[in-house]
Amino acid sequence: MTSPVGAMAGAGRNGALAARHLASWLSLAATPTFAIMAVLTVVAGSADMLCAAGQGALLGGMVPMYLLMSAFHSAAWLRLIAERRVAVSR
Repeated sequence: MTSPVGAMAGAGRNGALAARHLASWLSLAATPTFAIMAVLTVVAGSADMLCAAGQGALLGGMVPMYLLMSAFHSAAWLRLIAERRVAVSR
């Protein structure tokens, strides 16, 4: 199976560059998406959240999972902030 960038080799350098650019923007979408899902789960009052609350599990339920996923995917945002700070300081 070929990778998407490898499959675009025939399209030339611009196609590979466009694929990388799209991938970087998609990586930025994960953090706010998971944060919104956590908020919506709290607001909607999921049955899963109610069951986990009774068991006393610290990392049980969907809300903590969404918050952890949001934190784990925040590297793209941290990278973007660092790049902008470097650009402003120059």
